[in-house]
Amino acid sequence: MDELNVLGAELQACSFDPLTGFYRDGCCRTDASDRGSHVICARVTADFLAFSMTRGNDLITPRPEYRFAGLKPGDRWCLCALRWKEALEAGVAPPVHLEATHQKALDYVRLEDLKAHALTLRQPPI
Repeated sequence: MDELNVLGAELQACSFDPLTGFYRDGCCRTDASDRGSHVICARVTADFLAFSMTRGNDLITPRPEYRFAGLKPGDRWCLCALRWKEALEAGVAPPVHLEATHQKALDYVRLEDLKAHALTLRQPPI
């Protein structure tokens, strides 16, 4: 069975440039080995990137050994669900691509919160 997004439809790709996802396949797919639940496809903002850094997760600095080029505002990235929730509570949650956000996100955050931060649907991955 195909993996589903938070809207109950087939999970769409999040980003191929930069290449995102726990499996670095462009999608926010997950399984039991993804302990961080990298399931929310977001368009990162400067505020979110700064917030994440204060929480000990530097998403800006390139880390080639992990096939990670570093993020800049506007990039799409599969975020850990609990980090997005933490950012929501701090008022810096980045916008979300619902169609590319895995249904597993609903184990951590409310659909209403995701929809309140949703970008226009049907935007192709970058």
